[in-house]
Amino acid sequence: MKSIRRTFSIIIILLAGLALLFQLARAQSDAPLVIVMTADGPIMPPMLEYIKRGIETADQRNAEVLVIQLNTPGGSIITMLEIIQAIRASNVPVVVYVAPRNAIAGSAGAMITMAGHASAMAPETSIGASSPISGSGENLDSTSAAKAKEISKAAIRDFVSPRGEDALALAEAMIDEAKAVTATEALDAKLIDFVVDNIDDLLESLDGFTVQMEDGPRTLNTDTENTEPLEMTFIEEFLLLLTDPNISFLLIAIGVQAVLIEISSPGGWVAGFIGVVCLTLAVYGIGVLPVNWFGIIFMVTAFVLFILDLKAPTHGALTAAGVASFIVGALVLFNSPGTPDFLRVSVPLVIGTGLAIGLLFFAILMFAIRALKRPVSSGAESFVGKTGTATSWREAEGQVQLQSELWSAEKADESDEISKGDKVEVVQVKGLRLKVRKKK
Repeated sequence: MKSIRRTFSIIIILLAGLALLFQLARAQSDAPLVIVMTADGPIMPPMLEYIKRGIETADQRNAEVLVIQLNTPGGSIITMLEIIQAIRASNVPVVVYVAPRNAIAGSAGAMITMAGHASAMAPETSIGASSPISGSGENLDSTSAAKAKEISKAAIRDFVSPRGEDALALAEAMIDEAKAVTATEALDAKLIDFVVDNIDDLLESLDGFTVQMEDGPRTLNTDTENTEPLEMTFIEEFLLLLTDPNISFLLIAIGVQAVLIEISSPGGWVAGFIGVVCLTLAVYGIGVLPVNWFGIIFMVTAFVLFILDLKAPTHGALTAAGVASFIVGALVLFNSPGTPDFLRVSVPLVIGTGLAIGLLFFAILMFAIRALKRPVSSGAESFVGKTGTATSWREAEGQVQLQSELWSAEKADESDEISKGDKVEVVQVKGLRLKVRKKK
């Protein structure tokens, strides 16, 4: 009886413990949810898809707040406007937090920070320099620049104006004069709401803070430990990587090289497959980057010169010209005047890759020249100059043993008289008959 009672007591204790765990789990699930995203990189289409996914996830999970931790040098103005539209249409308050220390919200990033329902910055961060540039990375002419600036200022005016005249004046100066300020200066102008060290401090500051949503003011409840990170997917990270001009340049160089190898030595498929894949990925990258398409002409010219040097007896002159054309083409393609530094291709990388490709083609050229000068080593023509033995001979003709084969032969005009057993040298192959002379 005692054992039964003891077993029953243990079961009751276990059930009570399980009930307590379920209550704790339920209390945790009822706590306000804060989703934290990390947007680190240029403002390009993959970043837009990431932020849209974050807003949709926050809405589906009924989150209290979506925090976007931002660190960007800037990017596409079209993508920026779409991100602003998505943020302002969100049913969940979106807080843009420029972090970590030494992070920047440059150019388009500054506009996105202003678009948040609340905004904050970490110490030692900066924001601004939002003057628009053209799609090819160059400075706009006066008329186009004026139009682009007015559009940019109109896009932020509605949600910056409530912050006061100082905030609006600073925001417009960022667009008109490419002005940039520190976190403290932005807070003093009320362009942002907080300067905090980390996410925990940000949530503490946001607790009880009122933001303006489409349906009216909303007071935030962020007194919670229920925070969940939302990272980029592999595809989003990969597509963002392709928008790096250095990666796009390398893909172009490798892709064209592989395709040319496939064309010059048809029959395989590996080089051709690699070339097509690299060029396809490169097309995506340069499709979203500010590029000067004139550079493509130089790069195509470079590879034409490489091929011609294999066919023409210039012995490297066209390859040298091709290297120069390739380097100039890559720099023109990505490094147009006015292109921001983070969208420029590395000059040492371009020069190093150009020289490497030039050396590769030069090596191929040397092998081709050596092959042309090499004596024929197969077929009947390869017998010329070889030495055999006359196994039988009568007057001007007979039979010759050459490399374990018996050949019909005749005496060359310049040869001394040949006798059986003499060593002879082949001077000509006439079909299945050799022309020989006596070996001295």
